[in-house]
Amino acid sequence: MEREQVFITVIGMDRKGIVASVSSYLYEQNINIVDINQRIMTDGYFVMTMLADIAEADISMEQLHNGLEETGKRMNMKIQVQHENIFKMMHRI
Repeated sequence: MEREQVFITVIGMDRKGIVASVSSYLYEQNINIVDINQRIMTDGYFVMTMLADIAEADISMEQLHNGLEETGKRMNMKIQVQHENIFKMMHRI
């Protein structure tokens, strides 16, 4: 099966459970995390980027966007999702 990927960005003040909350939500929607990178900045900001495969997702892209936005609000974090096709078009020469 061919991959359909999205980029997910999570930004906010560091706290416990950020990775667990986001990855649990993705798991519940049958979305596979392909790559993950996270770091704590010197001023206490948590920044995480994920590449996720939504080819077998149980929800639409719009539902994913809304669900991640709600997950972020509960944690006082900003979560954005962008389809890889949009990302590729934006960075095309």
